Amino acid sequence: MINETARRETLVSPIMLEVIRYCHCKMRIEYPLNVNNWLKGNLDYLLRSRSTPEEPSQNNLLVIEANKDDLTRGFTQLAVELIALSHIEDRNILYGAVTMGDVWRFGKLNRSEKQITQDLNLFKIPDDLDPLIRVIVGILEGVEP
Repeated sequence: MINETARRETLVSPIMLEVIRYCHCKMRIEYPLNVNNWLKGNLDYLLRSRSTPEEPSQNNLLVIEANKDDLTRGFTQLAVELIALSHIEDRNILYGAVTMGDVWRFGKLNRSEKQITQDLNLFKIPDDLDPLIRVIVGILEGVEP
């Protein structure tokens, strides 16, 4: 069993760094969020696409690490954090991913419909590394995944 720090340093961070290099986006690590007494905490990774006057910011992506290698509970945590993030973001659609380092799953919050959807696809590292990065880049560049 790999500990959280080792997972972050060897599996998650290299992927995040490659994405920010490619997209020229900004990344916040352990981003503090305090909406109210029930919705507060630190978001593991928040990727924000760059915006220019010619090209407004497309999307952001919240990435969280599943505690205790439990992807199901991790997705529940992701859903709660997307809801909290929706209180401070001026977006109708918010994207997120939950990872155990070697397995990734995506989700989406549609704020106007009050609906969270979970992608059925799992991305496994190293076999699905290229498709995983394509999905992340697509989200950040505003291409519907």
